[in-house]
This record gives sequence, C-alpha cells and structure tokens, in this order.
Amino acid sequence: MVSKDQRRRQLAREKFERQQQRRSVARRKTKRRNVIVASAVAVALAAGVAAYASAGLTGGDEAASAPPAPRNPCGAPAKGTPSKKTWKKEPAMSVDTSASYAAKLSTTCGTIELKLDPGKAPHTVNSFAFLAGQGYFDHSKCHRLVDAGIHVLQCGDPTATGGGNPGYSLPDENLKDPRLKGGVYPAGTVAMANSYDGKDEKTRNSGGSQFFLVFQDSRLPPNYTPFGTITGGMDVLHKIADAGATSPDPQTGNTAPHAHVVIDKAAVTKS
Repeated sequence: MVSKDQRRRQLAREKFERQQQRRSVARRKTKRRNVIVASAVAVALAAGVAAYASAGLTGGDEAASAPPAPRNPCGAPAKGTPSKKTWKKEPAMSVDTSASYAAKLSTTCGTIELKLDPGKAPHTVNSFAFLAGQGYFDHSKCHRLVDAGIHVLQCGDPTATGGGNPGYSLPDENLKDPRLKGGVYPAGTVAMANSYDGKDEKTRNSGGSQFFLVFQDSRLPPNYTPFGTITGGMDVLHKIADAGATSPDPQTGNTAPHAHVVIDKAAVTKS
C-alpha cells in the first residue's frame, strides 16, 4: 500500500516531469520560430504580407502573473485622420535629379530627418515627395517594427494594415547601390517596401507608399529600393525599438511597435 508521503512525492515528480516536457517543447518551438524569423525576412517586408511569429511560451501548472502593460514612450498624436486618397497612376515626373531633397517626419515619438537621393531613385523620390505634398503620410501609424534578424520600422500605410497603397506601383531602382555591401542594408538606410515574393518576376516593380527605416545593420536581399539616408532621429528610432513590438496580429501578421508612432506631418523640401 502506497503511503501518503510516497503518493505526494510521486505527484510532485509527475508534475516536475510535465513542467520539463513543456519547457522542452517551448524551447523547440522557440528555436523553430527563430529559424522562421531568419528565413522570412524578405516576406516580412513585402507590403501587405505577414510572416513573423514572436509569441512567448511559458511552462508550469500555476497561472502566470499578468505581464506589465506595454510601455509607450511617445506622445499623443495631432488631431486629424489618415488619408484615404488614391491615384490611378504614378505622378508625373517633376523631381530635379540634380537637386538636393530633404524630408522631415514629425512623429509622436520625435522628429526623423531624411536625405533623399533623386539621382539614384528618381521615381521613388518623386513619388515620396508627391505623397508628402498631398498629406498622404500625415496622421498615419508606423505599423510594423522588426527587431529580430533585421532592424526596421515600417511606415507609409494610412490603413496601418500593411496592405495600403496609393493606387499605383513604382519601378525598382538603385538595387545595385554600392552601400548595400554583402547583402546588408546599413543602419540609416531608407528603402521602399514591396510585394516581391523572391520567385516570380511579375511581383517586382511593386513599390508604393510603404517605406522602412533601418536603425541597425540588417541582412536583406537587394530587392528593396534604397532612396535615402537618415540624417537625424536615430535616437528616436532606438527609443521606439527599445519599447518592443507586439505579437503578430492574427489578421495582418504585423508586429506593431508598442510605441504609438504616428506621423503627424511629413514634408519634403528642395534645396
């Protein structure tokens, strides 16, 4: 006959074994998740496509305590609503490829300043300047933050779903930029997202309005038009990254920043 003490020890051992099994499964899933993150970089930056899994896993029989509320280091957005404008075709070329262009993104988290490169990416810069002038970026959320494998903040979609676009597509440009050495988009790069799937050439030349800001060297295939550099506000981007990102949205797959990043105003100036 099993004594109460023996039974108690048996139950404790079985509970420990269950916990160890759960933790082992969690480690395997986490390892698999990291492989998925590393191999799905190109897909994650495709406009309207979701590919990241980042939900945490825990073991144990006892209920876990509630996690702390996500930290938002940013201020309240200016009054206004995101744009609903679309256009049937790419705007007429009006950019001066010999001039200098600068962009200023006034966000709820701070100001981010960009130097645009019309000489190497005229269609992209022309479109970016046109959309900024139309208020297309104003009051839009930066909808995706990736800080595992690659380090980018993606913005430029008024719908904040990853599927928004201005109604037209842009040609790929400047994909052989010498700054993209060794398959790395260096920190400070501004590039255009697109829906190229890495296989079908018909999915190339699919940029629109969504762009990403690289805040740390990121290994990416040279499929995304680099059209500028960040000249101010890297501290703002690191502040946003430090606040972390959400688990993937079940509808869109986006890993949104915990920081409430809204572009209050985007402006492009020529000099």
